[in-house]
Amino acid sequence: MPRKGPVKLRDIKPDPVYKSRLVAKLINRCQLNGKKSVAQKEVYQAFEQIKEKTGDPLKVFTEAIENIKPNMEVRPRRVGGAAYQIPIQVRGPRKESLAIRWLVASARAHTNSEFHTFGEKLAAEITDAFNTEGGAVKKKQDMERMAEANRAFSHFRW
Repeated sequence: MPRKGPVKLRDIKPDPVYKSRLVAKLINRCQLNGKKSVAQKEVYQAFEQIKEKTGDPLKVFTEAIENIKPNMEVRPRRVGGAAYQIPIQVRGPRKESLAIRWLVASARAHTNSEFHTFGEKLAAEITDAFNTEGGAVKKKQDMERMAEANRAFSHFRW
């Protein structure tokens, strides 16, 4: 069934501590089973660890997100019975949501024995992304590499 008009974007309220919409989006993405207060504790614990190491956690976090945001992605398009991976530019809001999604996913994937809580894993992943390394930045580089490899199919854009 076709969509009826444009999608209405939800107004996300800034988080109570840092007054940042980006941190609020991170908290919402870290949530499991609707337990927002647990997610808030974990995120703020991660920010405290970043504060101890570098100083301003909000600046480190926003810089890390900037390092993760992808510019190009591939979308499948069926042409004559074959599915081609077509490179397209990523829109602004989607860049942010992909970056946060990859950050949380790579923090959850940390199975290193030195980190015990999710907050510690998240802090490590944010500092890695700040230094342009880690799982989330690797995901961005893989995505952009795939888009570059499929540049020959860019004339199939819709």
